[in-house]
Amino acid sequence: MLVVVLGTVGLGFAITGSLDFEHCGTPCPLDTTELSLAGVRLGQVGILILAVLAVTAEYSTRTMHPTLAAVPSRVLVLLGKLAVPAVLAAVAGALAVAGSLAAGRAVVPALSLADGLTRRAALGTVLYLVLIAVLGTGLGLLLRDTAGAVTAALILLYGFPVVAAFVNDPVWRQRLHRISPMDAGLTIQSTRDLAAQHIGPWEGLGVLSLYAATAVIAGLIVFERRDAG
Repeated sequence: MLVVVLGTVGLGFAITGSLDFEHCGTPCPLDTTELSLAGVRLGQVGILILAVLAVTAEYSTRTMHPTLAAVPSRVLVLLGKLAVPAVLAAVAGALAVAGSLAAGRAVVPALSLADGLTRRAALGTVLYLVLIAVLGTGLGLLLRDTAGAVTAALILLYGFPVVAAFVNDPVWRQRLHRISPMDAGLTIQSTRDLAAQHIGPWEGLGVLSLYAATAVIAGLIVFERRDAG
């Protein structure tokens, strides 16, 4: 959790601190809120690993058997596995967002939570991290292997933007950004030129929600049909 907060705040401050806002103009065309919160692209990895470990650690240490002996309902076990990382992600996300905006305000005094779009970006970023925790938990339950689940999640999050960078066709490039769980989900941070974005803020968060829900449902099906070994 410390890595999540420090990584998010640190990267966001490094990005905003490296820009020359004095010569940006009035109003400044740069999305200072989005830039301040950009560190989430790094901080989310900590949330992801924690969520995966919440499940896979029990398989690697063979403690899933006593867990299921104590709580025979696998649905309840899954709900517990989802709740703990999600709550921790919400707490760490709130601290990371508050720290990032505070650091951004130190560089850009005009940045304020009094702005409705900034508040939406802040709340949406916390929700984004909660959904990342849900996605990680679902993949951990589906694959049962820490390295495999983390690798699959990282490919899912960062693979689409990498592929899109090498696509010359603007139509296909936009499609890749629209179906990317990270790019679509983090559109919630945008507060400027919303019409130019690949997808709407809440619609983008909905795309990430579909990925998370699919991972959880698939993980539950596997969890119900396979033994605890």
